[in-house]
Amino acid sequence: MRWRLIRRRLSISAPRMSVRSHLPWPVRWVLAALVLGFSGAIGLWAFEFGRNIAGLNPGARPLSDDVAQVRLQLDDTRRERDRAQSLANAADSLIKAERATQTRLTEQVKALEAENQALKDDLGFFERLLPASSGGLSVRGLQADLPALGQLRFQVLVMQHGGRVQPEFRGRYELLLSGTFDGKPWVQPGPVVSQPLQFKQYRRVDGTVQYPANAVVKQVQVRVLDDNGKEVATQSLRL
Repeated sequence: MRWRLIRRRLSISAPRMSVRSHLPWPVRWVLAALVLGFSGAIGLWAFEFGRNIAGLNPGARPLSDDVAQVRLQLDDTRRERDRAQSLANAADSLIKAERATQTRLTEQVKALEAENQALKDDLGFFERLLPASSGGLSVRGLQADLPALGQLRFQVLVMQHGGRVQPEFRGRYELLLSGTFDGKPWVQPGPVVSQPLQFKQYRRVDGTVQYPANAVVKQVQVRVLDDNGKEVATQSLRL
């Protein structure tokens, strides 16, 4: 029995034993004072740090000043950005305006070239129609073509000769067509054009007329008549 008690005390199932050291009360008070002082120092530091952050410390620069400075810098940056954006927009507008001006000038050049070509054509037309006589009235430069079935396009110049000072001519001109219809000789009944004509030196007339689609036009004739219905000039063209 005794051996069992000894073995139980020496084995791992023996009851635990704690050893406590006894500190004197003065030491304990000193340690407590140190802990309290350290905690107070930490609390004071946290309080001062919070005041600095909140801008409540008179000796420190308030946080609002930093915020205000950052806002000023942000405003400056925004103004610089707006200025740069304005310059970019102005440059883009100038480029677009320059392109539009270039396009407009190109169109004007094309229009002037077309007008110049038309003037050259008119000049050549008039040079071919120089008066062959020194007086009277004549029909010159009769031209005609068939742009479509049943259509005829014509152009003719009527001129007065004998100097620049001429009385004004008043009358009319007529356009007559002839050819074949279903293989037989055909003459358009009456003029296809009969229009008043009034000019001093020259007058160019043109237009497009209709005729029967089954007809084949082989000759075009232009007649100029005065106020009394008298024929004063004529010209024919075979197609």
